[in-house]
Amino acid sequence: MTNHTTAGGRAPGLDLLRAGAILTVMLYHLASHGFALDGFGHHGWLGVDLFFVLSGYLIGWQVVRRYADGKRPDWPGFMLSRTLRVLPAYLAVLGLYLAVPAWREAERLPPLWQFFTFTVNLFPDWERARAYSHAWSLCVEEHFYLLLPLAATLLARRPGPRKVLALAALLVVGGMLSRDWTWQRSVAPHLGAGGDPGLAITGYVERIYDPTWHRLDGLLAGVLLATMRAFRPAWWARVQCQGPLLLILGAACVAAVIAIDPLGRTGAVVQFPLAALGFACLVAAVLSPRLPFSRVRLPGCRQAALLAFSLYLTHRQVYAWLDARLDGMPAAAPLTAFVLYNLAALAVAALLYWSVERPALRLRDRLLALRAARTPTAAPRPAPLRSRP
Repeated sequence: MTNHTTAGGRAPGLDLLRAGAILTVMLYHLASHGFALDGFGHHGWLGVDLFFVLSGYLIGWQVVRRYADGKRPDWPGFMLSRTLRVLPAYLAVLGLYLAVPAWREAERLPPLWQFFTFTVNLFPDWERARAYSHAWSLCVEEHFYLLLPLAATLLARRPGPRKVLALAALLVVGGMLSRDWTWQRSVAPHLGAGGDPGLAITGYVERIYDPTWHRLDGLLAGVLLATMRAFRPAWWARVQCQGPLLLILGAACVAAVIAIDPLGRTGAVVQFPLAALGFACLVAAVLSPRLPFSRVRLPGCRQAALLAFSLYLTHRQVYAWLDARLDGMPAAAPLTAFVLYNLAALAVAALLYWSVERPALRLRDRLLALRAARTPTAAPRPAPLRSRP
């Protein structure tokens, strides 16, 4: 069973999820700028986990479909594609952070070498160097781009569902055990009577939330969906027939995640895999022909999905810049401020998209087309990623 796409080659359901993910992240950060958004202020981080599942599915599909067809992926082309997808906009925003200090949402940047090596999430200093700290999720994805070819190559030598499931179980269980061990040493000592909640939050963010080895669940869930679709199409067809059930199950998992205290031991251990399961169900649900999401495009979703990466990179700086000029406006005129803040974020994101991101994507497509033409035996050019992290 194939995915439902529009004439433009985009899956409306995936655009809907991508738009929802960036909206959730933006609302999450607005809560720290004087807006009364308590629910999103606590749980908007789930938008990033949804991005991870979407990336795992979309990028994983580019790889596993080649193996399913008996062909080898073009790994140099894959890395070229990912480099031109991420680096131009990422580095352009980093340049703004360096050139315009007023653009920063916090005073200090992490060391530059961490941005160039994508290790911001491995050496976080959340209390003292928080500017552009949301680059942590891009670091996780860059590490995923390096790990995926290695894992796929090893599994392809002797392929089989047992090996795939064994590796998946190892990563999930290993992550849970590592988070539990880390929680007991970095978070638990600061909870309870006499504890310092600030230190507990810092320990959680730096040692549990940010590191790559604790954040692979969502990417893995997406890759497993793509693997099922490529290698077990009959299973995928049966799953797709359960769209309404998947929607309910996914919503239930996300609701369960929201109900769990992230600073508690249970939250640290199970929230990420539970969120990954829930969002994987939602991804499968919006692709199901039994639900309208696979066919009907909601107004604005495509545009929001296209701008999602640029929005993610720039919205925090826009909010901080407006804070310095509209002090107190979110409390005095919340609706007006809400519209103004988000229109400004959209305008800056659109500027970044049209001036940097889109030209880089066009260059990527041209270079990959030339590579495919000059190397007939290489894997053909991957389809442009239409819904990214």
